[in-house]
Formats: sequence, structure tokens, C-alpha cells
Amino acid sequence: MSNRMTSDTAVHQGAHGQHDAASIRLFGFWVYLMSDCILFASLFVAFAVLGRSYAGGPTAKDVVALPAVLLETLCLLTSSLTCGLAEVALKRGARTQVMAWLAATFVLGAAFVGLEASEFGRLIIEGHGPGRSAFLSAFFTLVGAHGLHVTCGLLWMAVLAAQFARRGLSAVTSARFMILGLFWHFLDVIWICVFSFVYLLGAL
Repeated sequence: MSNRMTSDTAVHQGAHGQHDAASIRLFGFWVYLMSDCILFASLFVAFAVLGRSYAGGPTAKDVVALPAVLLETLCLLTSSLTCGLAEVALKRGARTQVMAWLAATFVLGAAFVGLEASEFGRLIIEGHGPGRSAFLSAFFTLVGAHGLHVTCGLLWMAVLAAQFARRGLSAVTSARFMILGLFWHFLDVIWICVFSFVYLLGAL
């Protein structure tokens, strides 16, 4: 009887310890997101200050190609939807659906990065690289920083998919996916700000 009580206590303590560790990781990630908010806020301020310094180069209207940017936006916002569907499937314990929606999210995110890289390549080929003017420096830095975050999110997603395939929907992998979901939705919010502030206002 005593051994059974000791075993039950150990199991309870182990589960409690895992919960505490998960809570600490989640809190730490929220701290990271707040620091990322400060980073992007600084980049937005820099763009607001330098956004009219064209130095005889192309203006915002010359740089912005709204149809392509709208396609980028559609890809990223749809990826947020598929990520949310993966979270719903995760709560139901449906691993196959989680993997399918995660794959769809990855493809859409990769399409976004590819379109953005194509946009940057076009501007550089036309002689409108980041060194052409203060405006282009601020543009490449702000949009590129977001694209770099999306790329990191894709790498994170690929690693997590491999863990799902090997370990299944364990408490650890599920907690990691929920943190990834927070990160991915955060990037969508940032992109809406970038799209509105940089592209829409620039096209006016």
C-alpha cells in the first residue's frame, strides 16, 4: 500500500513538474514576443522617418507592385487559417489531420517567402537595392526582417513535423506546437501592419 502511494505521488509530482516547465516556457516565449514587438516597432519608426528620403531614386509608388503583394498577403493569411485548423485537430488528437494542415501551412508560408524573395530580386536587378536610398534601406530592412522571421518559422515547422512523425502527439510536442502557433499568428499580425503601412500607403 505504501509503495503504491509513493508511486502515485511520484507520478503526480512528475506531471506537476511538466506543467510548471511548460508554463515557464510559455511565459518565456511571451517575453520573446514582446521583445520582437519592440524590434518591429523600431523598424516601423525608422521607415516612417526615412520613408520619404528617395535621393533621386524610385519612390514608394515605383516600388510597390500591389497585385504581387496581395498574393503574398493571401498566402500568409490563409496559412494562419490552416495553422488554426491544425491546432483544432491537435486538440482532438487527430495526428493525420495535424500533419496535413501543418503541411498546408508550410507550403503557403514557403510560397510567401518565395514571392517576397522574387520581389526583392526584381528590385535589385532594376538597380533599386537597399543601398540606393534611405527609403529603400528602410524598406528592405523592415520587409526583410519579417521575411526572415517567416523563414525561421518554416524551419521550426519542419523540425516539429519530424517530431510529430517520430514521437506522435505527446504533451511535449503539443506544447511546442501551441507556441509555434502563437509565433505564426504573431507574424500575420505584423504583416498586416507592414502591408497597410508600407504597401497600401505607399501606393497612394
